[in-house]
Amino acid sequence: MAKLYINLPVADLPRATAFYEAIGFTKNTDFSNEDASAMIWDDTLSVMLLTPGFCANFLGKKTISDAHTTTEVLNALQFDSREAVDTFFNKAITAGGQKTIETQDHGFMYGRDFEDLDGHIWEAFWMDASQMPKE
Repeated sequence: MAKLYINLPVADLPRATAFYEAIGFTKNTDFSNEDASAMIWDDTLSVMLLTPGFCANFLGKKTISDAHTTTEVLNALQFDSREAVDTFFNKAITAGGQKTIETQDHGFMYGRDFEDLDGHIWEAFWMDASQMPKE
C-alpha cells in the first residue's frame, strides 16, 4: 500500500495548523516543528504544512505560487455519504475556509469545494459509481 503526503506552503503555520485540526486532521508532533506541521487524515493520507522558507528547500529553481490566484492541483477527499461531505465542508467554512463553487449534485455524485486559509482547493465528494449513467 502506498501513502500520500501532500505538501502545502502556508503563510501562517500556527493558523493553518489550527484550521486543519478544526476540519478533522490530527497533528503528529513527532514530525512537526517551527517550520512544518504534519497533519494526519488517516493511515494513507497526510498533509505537510510548510512555511514558505522551508518549502523553498524542496523546489529547486521553482518558486511558490500564490494559491489565492493560481491553482496547480485540486485535492479531493471521498466520503461515505452526502451528509459526511456536508459535515466536512461546514467544518471548513466555520474554520475560515471559503466556498469556491456551488454544490455539485449529479445524483450518483455529490461534491462541495472550498479553499483553505492559503487558497489551496479541497473537493469533498461522495459517489456511488453503480448509479453512474451509462452511455
